[in-house]
Amino acid sequence: MKKLLLSFIFGLFLLAPIVTFAHQPKQSLIYLRIYEKTGIEGRFEVNANELVDVFGLDVGLHPSIEQVRPYQEKIQAYLLEKAKFSSELGAYQIVFTGEISKLNLSYGDFVNFHFRLENSENLPDSLTLDYDAFFDEDPTHMCLVAMEYNWKAGLINNEHIVALYLSEGERNGTFSIKETSLWKGFLAMVQQGIWHIWIGMDHILFLVALILPSVVRRRKKNGVTGEFTNNGKFNIWGWEPVKKFRPAFIYILKIVTFFTIAHTITLSLASLEIINLPSRVVESIIAFSVGLAAFHNIRPIFKGEDWVIAFVFGLFHGFGFASVLGDLGFKGEYLSLSLVGFNVGVEIGQIAIIAIIFPILYFIRKNKLYPKLLVLLSVILIMISVYWLVERGFDIDLRLGSFINKNILYPIANFVGLK
Repeated sequence: MKKLLLSFIFGLFLLAPIVTFAHQPKQSLIYLRIYEKTGIEGRFEVNANELVDVFGLDVGLHPSIEQVRPYQEKIQAYLLEKAKFSSELGAYQIVFTGEISKLNLSYGDFVNFHFRLENSENLPDSLTLDYDAFFDEDPTHMCLVAMEYNWKAGLINNEHIVALYLSEGERNGTFSIKETSLWKGFLAMVQQGIWHIWIGMDHILFLVALILPSVVRRRKKNGVTGEFTNNGKFNIWGWEPVKKFRPAFIYILKIVTFFTIAHTITLSLASLEIINLPSRVVESIIAFSVGLAAFHNIRPIFKGEDWVIAFVFGLFHGFGFASVLGDLGFKGEYLSLSLVGFNVGVEIGQIAIIAIIFPILYFIRKNKLYPKLLVLLSVILIMISVYWLVERGFDIDLRLGSFINKNILYPIANFVGLK
């Protein structure tokens, strides 16, 4: 029997849909500097992942400028073909200055190609960008455009208010360079928050592990025999369904509240650079949190205090969110606004997930198979957690996460208009 059980668990491990590297946004950025006298300058920031996957360069994820330099003309020719700036005054020729700089990030460096727009001294009211780079090769790719410097608009050293957000389904857009909208930047960060909770399967599965027991309760053990009191068809692992909606809803509300408070605290502290933890440590602990929450469903660790897991590990999930926000490269004067917008997006995303899953759980809670389903799903979550721990602890990219994001999560997000 034990051998059969082990074989079954091993089979599930091989078949389980596992998503990895939840915090690896594939994107390019365009930063513009608007000068009243000399016109418009800027830079393309291209992630090393794209250099490897799209151009087939053997430079790794942390290339030196010297390694990239031999391919500079090839990359710039591609960008010239795929990016077109225009305005009400006409089209602008992109002229590369030859300068290359680099931004070092854990999941892959950004290599920056600097340029200027020819004949842009007479500033237009707005700019239009047609951008086709990397979308055909990777539908999950994103392009963010920001005005780094625009004195008249009150932007000095701005790195995070998004002027334009482009994706595979929306490859062109127009934005004002003489007027800025904090509201537009805020909404862009909200969208980023929703997107990253959506592709952050470690966060989603942590929530799933926490809410699985929301519609059932553990029966008390008999003080004499030490066994669970018999309750007919619910005679497995001490679970019985809640009788009313209210206790299940209060459970969900408590879990979500403590998780939100926790990740908001650390998201703020990390984004404001008050506390920083190594990315590998944070991601490994997040992976562990999924398994611990699932194990708690099988053998309770904090009896009647499930919120403890939500709060304690929610702190580390906050550091994970902060790493995403930091990797976006936006750290300028409006960091607080971006922080709030991103966090609002995360909350909207997690509420949407719970709104989909919780009614289903509540509807099937009285089925005699639910306790078995709860334990089975918890076992699967534990195996996924172990998979992530090995992968993140040893810094191994098995690319299953990229595959599932590209072929499952992205099409769904595109269908509902999130991308």
